[in-house]
Amino acid sequence: MRRKTKDKIIHITFFMIALVSILILALIMIFLFMEGFPLLQKVPVLRFLFGDQWYPTYEPPEFGIFPLIIASMSVTALSSLIAIPLGIMTAVYLAEIARPQVRSIVKPVVELLAALPSVVIGFFGLVVVAPWLQDTFDIWIGQNLFNASLMLAFMSVPTICSISEDAIYSVPRELKEASLALGATHWQTIGRVILPASISGISTATILGMSRAIGETMVVLMVAGGAALIPTSIFDPVRPMPASIAAEMAEAPFRSDHYHALFAIGIVLFLFTLLFNIVADYIAEKHKQVGAATL
Repeated sequence: MRRKTKDKIIHITFFMIALVSILILALIMIFLFMEGFPLLQKVPVLRFLFGDQWYPTYEPPEFGIFPLIIASMSVTALSSLIAIPLGIMTAVYLAEIARPQVRSIVKPVVELLAALPSVVIGFFGLVVVAPWLQDTFDIWIGQNLFNASLMLAFMSVPTICSISEDAIYSVPRELKEASLALGATHWQTIGRVILPASISGISTATILGMSRAIGETMVVLMVAGGAALIPTSIFDPVRPMPASIAAEMAEAPFRSDHYHALFAIGIVLFLFTLLFNIVADYIAEKHKQVGAATL
């Protein structure tokens, strides 16, 4: 009887903690939509999303965030092209190739990189990478889309690597041994057995890495260049959505159209992140079902 009571108390405690977390997230979302919708009542949604002029302090003001959306998507896409192969290949090396002594050293170092403050990474991109890009590619400014993508890739690799490595490492040993017993080489086993079996975790890691890239603020604020223009080159300065919110919120008069416009940008950013997470859950669940059917 005492054990049942104890289990029930533990169950209720964890339920209440989860409920509080959900409630806090719900309140944040409600506040975000309450502060952002007044602008959408004055500016048509399509004009807000696809307008190419962002001049919130002009008379009359222009609230077109299409350049900001393009900047966010471009930075996220380019950083993903860099981070995803590096993260997955590092995960494969740690899980299947590296010796235990090497893995015990490299894995904590990779996870430690994830703990680096974003302002430190942004400062590195501003002081070291930006002058190097200017000198190497003979461009007029080193704070640009490519610089921001490099720094975001540097931030995303530890997340992708750590989660992917855990997914690969958790593949049942019997699958690997069965493949080797049938005559497959180690590389064939990795490519045709281990990676397909762990694709659910790898997909989740990839989407989470992209979510971190699109939502990062300090790095893009410091090294993206801050120009609210549609980029025509990877070396053009840009201003992603999080950078606009961080740079302008302190200057926007309280409850002004500019103030509400920044919250409306936050709504768009929230929807993008939510979409990434829904896609991650869908892919993970789909591959889980395929894997279970295969087994």
